[in-house]
Amino acid sequence: MTLPITFGWYLPTHGDTTAFGDLSQRVPAGPALFDDVVDAVDNGGFAYLLMPVAPTCWEAMTLGAWFAGRSRIVAPLIAIRAGYVNPTQSARMFATLDQMTRGRVAINLIAGISDADTHADGISDSKEVRYEKLDEEVQVMKLLWGSDRPIDFRGKHYQVSQVIEPKPFQRPHPPFFLGGGSAQAAMVSARHSTVHLFWGETPESVRKTIASLNDLGATINRQDPLQFGMRMHVIVRDSEDEAWAAARQLIEGAPPLTGLQDMGWGKEGIASIAATSEANRQMWRLLEQSGKEQRVHPHIWTGISSVRQGAGLCIVGTPAQIAITLEEYIEAGCTSFCLSGYPHAAAARAFSEKVMPRFRGRTSTALPRANTSR
Repeated sequence: MTLPITFGWYLPTHGDTTAFGDLSQRVPAGPALFDDVVDAVDNGGFAYLLMPVAPTCWEAMTLGAWFAGRSRIVAPLIAIRAGYVNPTQSARMFATLDQMTRGRVAINLIAGISDADTHADGISDSKEVRYEKLDEEVQVMKLLWGSDRPIDFRGKHYQVSQVIEPKPFQRPHPPFFLGGGSAQAAMVSARHSTVHLFWGETPESVRKTIASLNDLGATINRQDPLQFGMRMHVIVRDSEDEAWAAARQLIEGAPPLTGLQDMGWGKEGIASIAATSEANRQMWRLLEQSGKEQRVHPHIWTGISSVRQGAGLCIVGTPAQIAITLEEYIEAGCTSFCLSGYPHAAAARAFSEKVMPRFRGRTSTALPRANTSR
């Protein structure tokens, strides 16, 4: 069965910018920025809106619930971070919002990219322990959502004997997304994800990683196919020269990996991220390999990774060139794209107006369907 293509967008709850190297171009986080982005996304044919979590981000669950009530189509993709909320309470929160929105909720599984910022929040778990907890938390939620009698879960980190209401509107449960590059991330995704989101992958490498994840799913007897997607940026302009000029302007004069004005990390934070996050290490490896032009493909640029952490690959070009590059990822096995651009509202409008029509008849504003395995 051919799956529809779904497009998602990113809500910059830490603020926005038009130039990393010019602080005067920073757009502060707040209702005005958020309303503008959500309006562009909700009217643009996007299926979901990623609510990020980081030390300088506004709280994701609160914003997700707020904008779920103020939007018509787009579903908030809200993070659950291992160890932050008891899984019984998480199950109630997500099921309640899923019922109130009639199925417009998705869940982003997050172990945390940095030990340092997790420890600063008062959670002393290592990343390995956070992935263990994340695995158990999802197990607990699935069991609670599927049972009309008290469950009897006895794990390493959680022991739960409870029954809850409501059950989710989406059956068997809302879809789970996960992005990560470590072996633990791959295992949790193979067990629980509806969509595994890649960060630092070219179309060529996506094929190999998909094959590896499918093999892993087979070893654990996963019953339904894991779906795949890309988390990346886009810079779309009417001419290729304009697009590359906009890319260069975005990072011109920005201090490499120290300013990080959009996320608030400095040198020490970057060191902690590099020590903890395989996905970020992969991004920075691609940056090193991309050479002076910072390209790993005719239209895939690594420049954003030179000034910030996180997903850093960016498709740069005309609407046709953007669409052709996305088609390469689709041919490799991706069916979902969680995108962003600077500034986010204008970039979302440009993408929806100039690129998405090229996929007419193949896209859906419905969320990817969750897996049925427990």
